[in-house]
Amino acid sequence: MSTFDWIILFGTLSVIAGYGIYRTYGPKDMERYLKGGNDMNWWTIGLSIMATQASAITFLSTPGQAYADGMRFIQFYFGLPVAMIILSIVFLPIYYKLKVYTAYEYLESRFDLKTRTLTALLFLVQRGLAAGITIYAPSIILSTLLGWNLTLTNIFIGFMVIIYTVSGGTKAVSITQKQQMAVMMGGMILAGILVIQMIPVSLSGAMHVAGKMGKLNIVNFEFDLSDRYNFWSGMTGALFLFLSYFGTDQSQVQRYLSGRSLNQSRIGLMMNGFLKVPMQFIILFIGVMVFVFYQFYQPPVFFNAIQLDKLRQTEHQPDLQSLESEYGQAFASKNQSIYQLLEAIEAGNDEEIQIRQREIEEKGQNQEAVRNQVKELILESDPLAETNDTDYVFMRFVMDYLPKGIIGLLFAVIFSAAMSSTASELNALASTSTVDIYKRSIKKEESSRHYMYSSKWFTALWGIFAVLFATYASLFENLIQAVNLLGSLFYGTILGIFLVGFFMKWVGGHAVFLSALLAEAFILLLHYFNGGEFLGIPIRVGFLWYNAIGCLLVMLLAAVMQPLIGKNTPKSL
Repeated sequence: MSTFDWIILFGTLSVIAGYGIYRTYGPKDMERYLKGGNDMNWWTIGLSIMATQASAITFLSTPGQAYADGMRFIQFYFGLPVAMIILSIVFLPIYYKLKVYTAYEYLESRFDLKTRTLTALLFLVQRGLAAGITIYAPSIILSTLLGWNLTLTNIFIGFMVIIYTVSGGTKAVSITQKQQMAVMMGGMILAGILVIQMIPVSLSGAMHVAGKMGKLNIVNFEFDLSDRYNFWSGMTGALFLFLSYFGTDQSQVQRYLSGRSLNQSRIGLMMNGFLKVPMQFIILFIGVMVFVFYQFYQPPVFFNAIQLDKLRQTEHQPDLQSLESEYGQAFASKNQSIYQLLEAIEAGNDEEIQIRQREIEEKGQNQEAVRNQVKELILESDPLAETNDTDYVFMRFVMDYLPKGIIGLLFAVIFSAAMSSTASELNALASTSTVDIYKRSIKKEESSRHYMYSSKWFTALWGIFAVLFATYASLFENLIQAVNLLGSLFYGTILGIFLVGFFMKWVGGHAVFLSALLAEAFILLLHYFNGGEFLGIPIRVGFLWYNAIGCLLVMLLAAVMQPLIGKNTPKSL
């Protein structure tokens, strides 16, 4: 990057972190540190909720997901507005009535201490690991693109977040997230405008190319349990995931518990529900436009340039050179067919359109076959190398084609997103550790100031843990899927506990506690055998369905166990 890009990058990050510290330095008690003084308005809450979910993984992986798989990932978010409505009606009034610091305090009021502690521990395990991925995801990409040491990149992101989160607590997180969201969406929209302008055909022509090549496949109504992304998984499995994430995950609950009123929190949630889908649509559409751009300008045979450079230093260099030449010829041939397709579309010749579509598909398969051979060479050279390069697509385009200054801004987008999500996670992990574990079961009678300082220490400790986990983590198939998978392993059980509490008033603590343990064990076993066989039965379940299965299993088991146990009298609220 140029000197100007470095100034833009570090200047943006320093201003955001400095502003957060300046505005929120020195809360004097636990109330202000963990709930921000309950003075957040609805649009701050809404932006904070969106920024918490919109991690760096969103801006790195989502365009790459669209590049490889089209727009169908948008179906994952179809259940989000419905989830926000349910949360506003059911969850929020209960939290506000009880004046809780964390969502898990409700569970002791409704059930007992062991149920509260179990749920808090499930959250801490899941969110603690997720915080590591939230740091690791951008670090592995950015360290490669910028030539930085991976460990130092992890430490840089973690250190920046720890400073202002420890300093100002919840309010610092929410205030900085407003600036971070402005940088994130402003940068992405600018990148989208630039890529559209750089495509050598009209926007209409670009849309035709994307559509004919299967990248505008927005909705699929076919019911298939093994399919990760279709309308039904979005409206069921993803709906359960969103109910659990926004309704029971403290990293989100803490955002709207800081609202100045129930109504302000409700509006903030609804803002998220109805703006998040267009936001994801924009990011996916940018990924599709990058795909179209690379139909007219030859893409690299492998988007991770560092891996290619390493391969060039080995004995496989002649093979790579030969494959790159073959790849260029395949691209030129396909590019010619794309121009012919556009001519056929303009002429309205349906028969010619179908012929060109088949040609493009066949030549695209030839290109992919060459890419696969390059991946095989990479693995021969380094068996531990990561050959899935979709997470590098967008930032490779940024570095190769966008002007100076814009490159620094787009890197600031990624770092800002990493910081915003990680800050919320550390803030929530500290709150849960302090309120649900330390204050409730270890140090019960200390001053508010003591618990404020313990929250700061827990924030720092969880930050160090996240950095350490990030340092020793390894890449998944796709980073955004990794986070959703990790959540799906635990969220269903957690949501099931809360729904039993809300709607199954006859069930007590013993029954729901045992049900949660059994349901979580079942989900972990299901994931272990998924893709294989169990007792001769093939197991093929998209991971989003884990949320619905885990939740419903807790509720079913609780209903069955309560009459059998019978001794634990349910509490009513």
